[in-house]
Amino acid sequence: MSRFDHGLPSPKAIGHYFRVFRSYAGVRLYLVFALSLLAVTVESLGIALLLPLVLLLDMDSQSGAEPADELSMGGGEEISRLGGLLQDMVSFLGVQDSVPGILLFIGLVFVLKGGVKFAEGAYMHHLTADLTRDVRTRLFRSYASMDYRYYVRNSTGHFVNQLNTQVSGLVRSFEKFMDFLAIAITVVTYFTFAFLISWTFAAMALVVGFLVLFLFRRLNGYVRRLSIRTAAEYGRMDHFIVQSLQAFKYLTSTGHVRPLRSAVEKSIQKLSSYQRKLGIADAFTGAVKEPLAVAVLVVLVVIQLVVLAQPLAPILVSLVLIHRAMGKVVGVQSKWQSFMGRVGSLEAIEKEFDQVRKNQETSGTQKLEPLSSGIKLDHVSFAYEPSDGNVLEDITLTIPVNRTIALVGESGAGKSTLVDLLTLLLRPGSGELTVDGVPHDQIDLFSWRKQIGYVSQETVVFDETVANNICLWRGDYDHDPEVRSNVEQAAERACAREFIEALPEGFNTRIGDRGVRLSAGQRQRLFIARELYKHPSLLILDEATSALDSESEQTIKDSVDDLHGSTTVVIIAHRLATIQEVDCIYVLEGGRIQEQGTYEELVSRPGGLFRRSVALQSLGQVQTAP
Repeated sequence: MSRFDHGLPSPKAIGHYFRVFRSYAGVRLYLVFALSLLAVTVESLGIALLLPLVLLLDMDSQSGAEPADELSMGGGEEISRLGGLLQDMVSFLGVQDSVPGILLFIGLVFVLKGGVKFAEGAYMHHLTADLTRDVRTRLFRSYASMDYRYYVRNSTGHFVNQLNTQVSGLVRSFEKFMDFLAIAITVVTYFTFAFLISWTFAAMALVVGFLVLFLFRRLNGYVRRLSIRTAAEYGRMDHFIVQSLQAFKYLTSTGHVRPLRSAVEKSIQKLSSYQRKLGIADAFTGAVKEPLAVAVLVVLVVIQLVVLAQPLAPILVSLVLIHRAMGKVVGVQSKWQSFMGRVGSLEAIEKEFDQVRKNQETSGTQKLEPLSSGIKLDHVSFAYEPSDGNVLEDITLTIPVNRTIALVGESGAGKSTLVDLLTLLLRPGSGELTVDGVPHDQIDLFSWRKQIGYVSQETVVFDETVANNICLWRGDYDHDPEVRSNVEQAAERACAREFIEALPEGFNTRIGDRGVRLSAGQRQRLFIARELYKHPSLLILDEATSALDSESEQTIKDSVDDLHGSTTVVIIAHRLATIQEVDCIYVLEGGRIQEQGTYEELVSRPGGLFRRSVALQSLGQVQTAP
């Protein structure tokens, strides 16, 4: 539970959140404060100018009275000093004896105040727009360099929720916090002018104002707790929605929609309940604000006039200031309450930044040239969590440049984890991995990964044109002949050109979200074409032909065989007949390399794991043959 759960707008809490927002907005925060202070000072001056106006009206009705006496009667030196300054001001303008002149001057002051308020509001909107951009950009950049293990520990819905819902909530909380500070500045300024006019009246009102804030302390804490629950529930709801939409076809066709629908609806109901309670709390504060302020002022005026026998003129002017101040005192509570109602998003983003900072991927500084020697793993072991034991154990292997190797084994043998080590998404827990002799912890990650082509069994395609899916926006297919030629060559090598040209707009056809307009095999061939387009130094095929028919699989195999001697290729294969031409096969079981050799060597080894797997697949093919 936070140290600010007591709900009071204490200096410690205000200072904490101020420092947090200053870390996002910087010195721009102070300009908003300066404009707020200038606006309320000009407004208070306009109200205070009612004092010489009231005294002038009173003097006109009592022709024998002296203005200086009126300014000082019953108010002490502070009132005389302020009254004297105001009188000097109207005298300087030459309107000290003119009611219309003073009224015109007051009107001009309020026009000036309006101009300052416009500048404040316009700059505030400018600042919030910049803040939204800056926080989203900063968070997305942090995600772009986060450690892979942090990514797999969280759902897609979590990241979408943070970037959209929670960042928007943070900006709303910033607006509410700035509203709170602006109204707090307004209250302080009103009371300052009121003190200078009638200090006893202002002191009594100030005491009552603090009592009002004290009475609302529990409501603030309640609202803040609701806000945190709301932010957390938004995260859960986004998680369920993203998962439901990603698996829509499967869930609908198998009748599994109802459980996830129930989870989403339950989350929506919780959010509705939280928002209803927040709205009721806000409505209560808004309803009591004006009646409470009026009731307090009536009591204080009666005390001033009847009990303390104070003069009416300064009380009337102070009354205007204090009436505004008392309304704002409850407004301070209301704005703080509104801020507490949105602070959950701020704390969620702060927590997320903290977690991502702790889970940033570290990169070395040595940039790699195109692969020239090869990759070596020397007694490498790896565990996702130490308590779960090693996924890979004492792996030693060499991948020479421009050679093709295959990794085979049952599910869970560690093949995909080994590939993730090759791309340095994961780092060895022990042992060493080197690329062209450079240790993994010294390698500049971008210089290595831009050399890698990676085709997984889970196709990665975008809701874009076919051409842009292949070249990933590296140039203009329609206007750049070289880009057009490279895109079409990559499609040809991936056996994708024929089906692409049969699409309604050929290479300019949009394929829909996650390639929904294409078959599974077509998506996979498009995926392969993209990786061939970049001419990688290392091409990784992680069961890349698993979704293809036999003819397409054979064509892709022939394309991969054509790369032999010119590109380093690592294949994770399920159908063992597709890797007969590779240079070396590594057979994994239980996270260890149990066998290695060429296809002919392994298939002829009596009692070998690979030989048994080939026999089982051959038997399965015979049994399923028509």
